[in-house]
Amino acid sequence: MPLKNKFHPYGLFSVGLLLCVYVQAQVRSIIDFNQEWRFFLGNDSLAINPSFNDSHWRTLTLPHDWSIEANFSKDYPATNQGGALPGGIGWYRKTFILPATARDKNVTIEFDGVYRNSEVWINGHYLGKRPYGYVAFSYDLTTFIHLSPQKNVIVVKVDNSQQPDSRWYSGSGIYRDVKLLIKKKTAIKENGIYINCQLEPDSTASINIRR
Repeated sequence: MPLKNKFHPYGLFSVGLLLCVYVQAQVRSIIDFNQEWRFFLGNDSLAINPSFNDSHWRTLTLPHDWSIEANFSKDYPATNQGGALPGGIGWYRKTFILPATARDKNVTIEFDGVYRNSEVWINGHYLGKRPYGYVAFSYDLTTFIHLSPQKNVIVVKVDNSQQPDSRWYSGSGIYRDVKLLIKKKTAIKENGIYINCQLEPDSTASINIRR
């Protein structure tokens, strides 16, 4: 079999994929946002206020699961089926300053997973609620963000108090990574490019790219 027939379709797909990755790298930067979060186990609705004093809260690095930190007990509402550990409500806060390169850019925060019923605020502005606990989600911060050298405060409420809710151990909290994405005003939308490679009868291939 000629070399081009054996590798041509996959080569086309690889080139297309690499091109998309290269373009994305030129228009955005990704910041690890896991460090220096404050955490409180309990309910304090005043925490959404940017001026709220969280100095007495615990400082931690994400990912974080507060349930696994407790002692096991068959008496927890989650029961043995849910891991015999507590749920409850937890709050996370992070104060940060954007890099100077964020000026005239779009700023997005991306959560890889929060269990569960998470609500998010930036500088006191409500961004939304995510009831599910296993799928990544993001919020556009651009409208409400303060540019350097001003400080910003991101607040996340996590409510896993509705127990039992699983037939397995789910954990509680921001249990996956968090990233800050800084993108040019003109950029590819998140999950906005779809590529597929189709083999043709003559052993060539075509690449379809849509957004």
